[in-house]
Order: sequence, then C-alpha cells, then structure tokens
Amino acid sequence: MPGKHEWRITGMDCPACTAKIQKVLSRKTGLENIEISLVSETLRLIINEKHASKSDVEAAVRALGYGIEPIGPDRPGSTTVVTSSVSPFREWYRTAKGRLVLITGILLVLAWGATWFLPENLLSWPFFAACLTGLLPVAYRAFNALRLGQPFTIEALMTLAASGALFIGAAQEAALVVFLFAVGELLEGVAVSHARDGIKALGTLVPKTALKEEASATREVPASDLVPGDIVQVRPGDRIPSDGDILSGTSGIDESPVTGESVPITRGPGEVVFAGSINTEAALRVRVTKAASDNTIARIIRLVEEAEEARAPTERFIDRFSQWYMPAIVILSALVICLPPLAFGQIWSIWIYRGLSLLLIGCPCALVISVPAAIASALSLGARNGLLLKGGAVIETAAKVSIVALDKTGTLTKGQPDVTDLIVLNGESKEKVLGLAAAIEATSSHPLALAILRKAEGLNRPVVQSSKALAGKGVTAEIDGRSYTLASPRHAAQAGALSESALSAATSLEAAGKTVAVLYAAQALALIGLRDEPRNDASEAMRQLRALGMTPVILTGDNERTAAAIAADLGTDFKAELLPEQKLMEIQDLNQRGKVMMVGDGINDAPALKQAAVGVAIGSGTDVALETADAAILRNRVTDIPGLIRLSRITMRNVRQNVALALGLKGVFLVTSIVGVTGLWVAIMADTGATVLVTLNAVRLLRVNVFRDAS
Repeated sequence: MPGKHEWRITGMDCPACTAKIQKVLSRKTGLENIEISLVSETLRLIINEKHASKSDVEAAVRALGYGIEPIGPDRPGSTTVVTSSVSPFREWYRTAKGRLVLITGILLVLAWGATWFLPENLLSWPFFAACLTGLLPVAYRAFNALRLGQPFTIEALMTLAASGALFIGAAQEAALVVFLFAVGELLEGVAVSHARDGIKALGTLVPKTALKEEASATREVPASDLVPGDIVQVRPGDRIPSDGDILSGTSGIDESPVTGESVPITRGPGEVVFAGSINTEAALRVRVTKAASDNTIARIIRLVEEAEEARAPTERFIDRFSQWYMPAIVILSALVICLPPLAFGQIWSIWIYRGLSLLLIGCPCALVISVPAAIASALSLGARNGLLLKGGAVIETAAKVSIVALDKTGTLTKGQPDVTDLIVLNGESKEKVLGLAAAIEATSSHPLALAILRKAEGLNRPVVQSSKALAGKGVTAEIDGRSYTLASPRHAAQAGALSESALSAATSLEAAGKTVAVLYAAQALALIGLRDEPRNDASEAMRQLRALGMTPVILTGDNERTAAAIAADLGTDFKAELLPEQKLMEIQDLNQRGKVMMVGDGINDAPALKQAAVGVAIGSGTDVALETADAAILRNRVTDIPGLIRLSRITMRNVRQNVALALGLKGVFLVTSIVGVTGLWVAIMADTGATVLVTLNAVRLLRVNVFRDAS
C-alpha cells in the first residue's frame, strides 16, 4: 500500500534546487505526488513500497548534495507529527556554503599575498589550490547530477568554465570566479531565508502551553494536545492557545499577529477568537473549536506552503525557457571556442577564454530566481497584513482583473442589522419608547430584536407582566396593565394603529431599504427603522476600486429594494434576489466582459468564488468559502480588496523589472564576452550582480504600503 512520507531538506537556496530534486525523484518508479517546498524546506511524497523505499529517496537527494532527514512519524524514535517543519535559523557562516565562502576567500587573499615573494614560475599554484578548494564541492554536485540524468546544471557550467580556465593557465581568474560563484549561492540562500523567517515567526505565535480546565482545577498542558470542546483560561497578556469561542469574560483582543489589524478589538461571550492573538485586558474562558493542526495559524502556514505549488504562468514560462536556454548556451559556447580557430585560423587560447566567459555569463541564476523571489516577497507582505494569496498564479490573475463582484451581507455590510431611525409619533421621549421596545423584545434572539436591545443598552426598561409571540406578525406584551405590540407596518395598519402620515413615514423608510418595526398600543407610538448598514470603509473601498479602473458590482440574495438602497449609497451596480446558482451564472456572464474577482463570505458564495477568475473570502468567512477561494482577507476591511489588487499589480511590475534586468544584463555581457571586452571574472561578477539586484528588487516589495490609496 502506498504511504505518505515527509522529510526536511537542507541546502536548498533557489528554485533551481527544488527543480533539480523534483526531476530526479520524478524519474524514479514508485514515487508519486512529489511536493517540494523551498520556503519550508520540506519534501512530501507517496511511496509505493513495491517499487521504491525511503532509503532510495534519501540516497537520491544526498547524491545531489543536499541534506535530508525524516520529520513527523518517519523520524526514528518519533511518535508525533512535527507541525512546524522550518529548520532552526543558522548564521550564514555556520552553513556549508558560508564556510566555503570563508575558506575560498581566505585562500584567495593568501594567494594574492604570496605573489609578493614567490618566484614567477610558482605564482599560479596558490590560485590553483584556492580554485580547486572551492571547485571540488561544486564539481561533485555536477557529477552526481550528471549521473542522475541532469547534464545541464549551473554547477556543470561552473565546473566546465573553471576547469577550462585552469587548463589555459588563467588560475587567478579561475579562483576569483569560483569565489564569486560561492558568494552568489550564499546570497541566494540569504534571500530565501527572508521568506523562511516569516514562516518561522508564524509558527511561534501559538503558545507552547495552555491552562486547561479539568473538573474544578486548571492544569498546564501542551497547546498541541487541545481538542475541540476543551475549555482553557487565558490570562491578561497571554496569547490565546487555540481557535475558540469566549464562554465568559470581555477583553480587548490584539489580533495583529494573525490578521494585521493594529487596534485591539473588544470581544465578549459568544464571539470567536484566533490562536496566536493576545488577550490584553481581562481573564477569559475560551472553548476550543479547532485542533492545533487546524487552527488559524496552522492553516495560514499550510496555505503559504501550498502557494508555492500554484506558480504564476510567468514563472512556469521561465522554467521552460531555462530548460532549453542552458543547452543553447553550452552549444553557443562550443561554437565560440571552435569556430574561429577552425574556420578562420584564430588563436585557440583566446577563443577558449571567450567561450568560457560565455558559459559563466550564461548561468541562469538571476533569471530563475527573478519571478519566485518577487512572488515570495508578495506572499510574505500579504500574510503580514492579513491577506492570504494561494500562489503566484493568483497574484498574476488578480493583476489583470477588471470587474469586482461583491456579496452584500457580511461583505459590504456588517452582517447584522442596526437601528438607523427612531421616529416618535405621540410626543413621548425617545428613551421611553426605546425602553418599551427593548422590554418587549427582551426574551427574543431574532436579529432585529438584538439590534433593538443593543440600541437600548443602559436605558430603563419597564417590567413585562406577560408576553406572547404573534406567529409571522410580531410580539405583544402586557406592561403596567396596558397591551403593547411590536410588529410590521402591514400588521399595524391591519390593527388600525397607523395614521396616514405614520404609514407614509414607514413607506419612506422601507423605500430606503430599511426594515420597519411599529410600536403601538391603541395607536402607533414609534417607528423603528433597521438596516444592515454598509461597513464604515465600504464607500471608500468602492471609490478606490473605481480609481484603479475596476467596475464594482453587488451580487446579493437580498431583496431588490434593500440592494438598490445599499448600491445607491456606494455608487455601484447591483443584481438582487439571486440564488447561489444564479450568482454563478452572473459570474459567467461577467467573465465575458473581463476577468472577474468575486468577494464573499458565506457558503452560498462558494460556487461563485470558484467560478470567478479570482475568488476572495473576506473576514471570518465560513470554512467552505476559505477553502474554495483563491485568496482570503482576514481583516473585516473592505479597503483590503483594492489593497489586494494593488499588491498584485505592484508584484507583477516587479516581476517584469526582474526579468528585464536579468535578461538585459546577460544580453549585454554575452556580446561583450564574445568580442573580448569582458573576461571570466567580469562575467561571473555580472551574473552574481544580476542575482543580487534581482533579489534586492524583490525584497523591496516588503516595504511597500499597498493599503495606502495611491490614486
């Protein structure tokens, strides 16, 4: 029976490393579903034990020059699954490549120092020794890759170029080239470590232990042992150990580590809290709702790791391009070396030198890392600010979006009605009629009743002697010997409680998309208007979307009147009274006009999220919406939607800059190497320099503020 296994791989510092391992393992029979993550340094695959074994996998990876060790239950003597697979941080000089840079650098300095006192016939030998010291590990990796069916690798190009330089007596340049190559590899590793640091930081957000309630006492237990249904205590200043619901206590919750929301939010009984958030004020009792492997932080880590698999089309093109680019460079180099001497009688040593320079400048390091470096920076920036993007393909598509379709309830609106209007009809004070309405609704859990209760907080409520629900009509109650009713305008009119002017006022409120409740005894005492109001930033978000050239449109299952009122407030088009399958059809129609981004938060939005070019789940949306969507906005901020589009556009602009930079520099130095203007060390310096510039340009994304309106 096939079994899934997982390893940690060390020594990977660029996408070429993962591609190399992927190609070797994919050629082996019995290995399936191979997944390699550069950021988390993990290898996951399924082994058919009839045709392959774990030792075959480990031998192949080690042969390529990478370290490998099992994690999770595969680890010798281990019975638990390791949830955080990112290896501990090591200073650059403690890594194998760091030590190689130091050793070759020291030997190079000593070789230059030796030129002061060595006789001329021995001057090249110190450089020869320095070159071999740095070249042997590279040559060993090149040989193993060749043995495993990969002749055209960066290590192979370097080995050929440095060996050829030694052969023609350019030992000093060969040693410098090997040293610069080692520096370039080290810098690539440093660049990748930025993304790994972000994953490591996420993994440390959840506390190691939790105070679990058992009988009448509490006991400190590992947070990883918590299961749904457990009750934990969270003291002020502690991090919340698991996703859960507050049972008792009200406190400010700092969710910035999880969602990027900088201001603590007050949470109380019945409200959801996330693992890794910080309890800032008062003690809380929390019921665990998610196991450690499925809490918000774990899911974010998993999504970021999985995002590497969903590569951008540009990145896939670069990969395909590099597969024929390297053989082409080798062939071109061979022609440069052989053609002039054979066809035109030129000096062999000159053209061998130029051909070797061509090999070095042809190394595709900068080109290969140009796209994934930018994508990794964008994913990291997004995760830090509560935006989860499931890979480079999502970023590239989001950058081309022209239409943004938005669900209304819970996305553009708060998801719960509020009292917006209170019209008193008989001269009583607003406080009195609101207190009466709250007293009548005191035992109801209906959303409209809860809105009235929230509005009446702190007001005196009369004592209710008895109350009764009127099925489909409202609620009636006995207060101080008088009967009061809270019902819709239609039922109040049927009871003869509404005057012409009161009915006209109620109709005006309904025309504005509001639900109206009438408080009456013999005659109407007050009209209460309620509506699920737009979020505070919804109007600003629509303005920003239009400034970006987007066409926003509301797709909602709510009634036409309410949808029209919200759309008028926000200045958008709308389609109302849509069932889930009708939303999907609307998305299909919109797709004919351009790429569509769908934003929603509920189960009923899942089909539309899947149908859109980019589906975005917002806020604490349902698990179904989050799993179906291509991206998630963890903060309840509508302005993060234009922020996501800005991030995608800036990232793709960065990608184009990187590709142009990598190809442009190579194009210039390919020509100068052929005509003899630049030599070996300039060629490798140009290649290393291009890699550094591309990496720095990608890292620059981490400082961009995509949530600032640049319009």
